[in-house]
Parts: sequence; structure tokens; C-alpha cells
Amino acid sequence: MALSLSLSACNYDRTAALFDGRVTIEGCDVMAVPLEPEESFHRAFKFQEFDVSEISMSSYLMTTARGDAHYVAVPAFVSRLFRHSGIYIRTDRGIKRPEDLKGKTIGLPEYQMTANVWIRGTLQDEHGVKPSDIKWRRGGLEEPGREERAKIKLPPEIDLQAVPEHRTLSDMLAKGEIDGLLSARAPSCFINGAPNVGRLFPDYPAVEEAYFKKTKLFPIMHAIGIRRSLVEQHPWLAVSVYKAFLKAKELCMHELGQIGHLATSQPWSVYEHERLQKVMGEDYWSYGAHENRHGLETLMRYSFEQGLSVRQVPVDEMFAKPTYDLSKI
Repeated sequence: MALSLSLSACNYDRTAALFDGRVTIEGCDVMAVPLEPEESFHRAFKFQEFDVSEISMSSYLMTTARGDAHYVAVPAFVSRLFRHSGIYIRTDRGIKRPEDLKGKTIGLPEYQMTANVWIRGTLQDEHGVKPSDIKWRRGGLEEPGREERAKIKLPPEIDLQAVPEHRTLSDMLAKGEIDGLLSARAPSCFINGAPNVGRLFPDYPAVEEAYFKKTKLFPIMHAIGIRRSLVEQHPWLAVSVYKAFLKAKELCMHELGQIGHLATSQPWSVYEHERLQKVMGEDYWSYGAHENRHGLETLMRYSFEQGLSVRQVPVDEMFAKPTYDLSKI
């Protein structure tokens, strides 16, 4: 009898095969729900609603370090993104380079969200801007009242305050009440062309490619988590879930390379796919703990240095044990 599972993840090209039925999780009858990542995270970390869920790597590392994680992750990194694009600024505040952020007031939807952990770590490692150099203001990007999804206790030198409950960060940036903001999503004021609102790195693809060539980091944002109680009850489940996500990504990458008919609506997507393989490596969107040790150790170091995780979780403890050693033929 198949194990009934609920699954929540974003319907990316690399997960699409799990939603359209081309890939199944062996031994399981899956009810898959496509949700935006923020909703999956909120419902998973606060209420543990789903058996299998896309999860924030930052929240997962924090809860794993504390020993109270309700999910066990498998190293299927369904979301990765360079984050230089996520620094928005007031262009009338003399902010021309990252170092100019020192002393400024910067908004963010959540201090602990993975995108912001990566941005703060990059600012410190690459530009000498420490988290304590900035005054942080937390609130909803487009809707007031957003809070941290996982509890945090920051070092005393970090100035983090909530914005007024009825305000949004996008509106505050547009009105010049903050000097900038960090956001995975583009704020509506930027999209709508508000005066004096721009990106710190307007030509972010070139900056991000140079960053990759220097650091060899392609930042990991999200993984896939399985309810811990299910993994304990069914030790085979973690590998079955992981294999399904590996297969879905394999199908996606195969399709991206097909020039006879395009898998995306981008006219030169095959050219870009092939270019990325030359610049970043054949398997540039790699899954697996061993394959991503450098990136995982960097993210864990950032989480610990920023006062989010109470200890540095070794890579060998981050994921369900069987996923480190898949069988080979």
C-alpha cells in the first residue's frame, strides 16, 4: 500500500515533472500543491502542514542548530539565486558602492531570510560592510505586519527594529523614509518607476558572474524538507523523495538543451544554457551535499557569524543520512 503524502513546492521548471506526473515518488501517493515559497515556508515552519515542503535554508539551519527542526532536509536545492540584484537604494543618498551603506537605514522583510543572510555575508566578505554598520528596519514588503517566521535572538550590536505596523517597506522607500532595502522580490515602487529608487548594482548579471568566478559560489536558497516523524517511521522515504527531485531536475536540464523546440519562451535560452555550462560547469544547478559543500559551509558560517544559528552545523549533519550515499550501478 502506497504512503500518502502532501507536498508543497513552487512549480519551477526543475520541479514541474512532479506536478504534471512525469515523475513520481516511489512508494508514495502524492498530493502536490504548487505554492509560492513564502507561503510554503510560513505553513511549514509555523504549522507543519505538509509532509514534504520546500523550505528556507536559513530557517532550517537555525532550527537544526537549536535541535528543534520539525523537518529533515534532502539536498535538492530547488531555489538558487545570486543576490546582488536584491539591494535596492535611494539614489539621492550618495550610495554609489556597497561601502556607502555604512550608517544607512535599510529595510528588510525578515532579518533571517536566506537571501538576506547571503547579502549580508557578501557585503562583509567582499566589501568590508558588517551587519552592525547598518541600521535595520523590518516589515512587510507590500503588506504590513510581516514578522520573522523563525524566532531569532541577535547580538546586542545589531540595530533591528520593526517599522510601524501599518507601513510597508516599499512605501517607505518610495517616500525616502529608509535609505534602501534588501528584498528577494522587487518592490512595487521600483517596478513602478518611483523617483530616486534604483538598484545598487544596475548591471547585476555582470557583477554576479564576476562574483561567481571569484568565489565559486552559486547561493543556495531553498531545499526540500520531509516531516521528521515520517523519516523516522519510514527510513526509505528520504532517498525516494530525493531521487524524485533529482529526476525532475534531470528532465528540466535535458529540455533546456533542446534547440529543435524551446522549453522556455526565451528565444536564446539554449545558447544561454550552453554558455552557463561553460562559465559555471556542466551541472551548474547541482544537487547533493558533497557537490555543494563549499556553498553550504559558507551559508552556515554566515548564519553563525550573524548571530542566527547557535552553532555551526557541519555539512555531514544537515541532511537525511541516506542521501549522502546513493546506490550506484
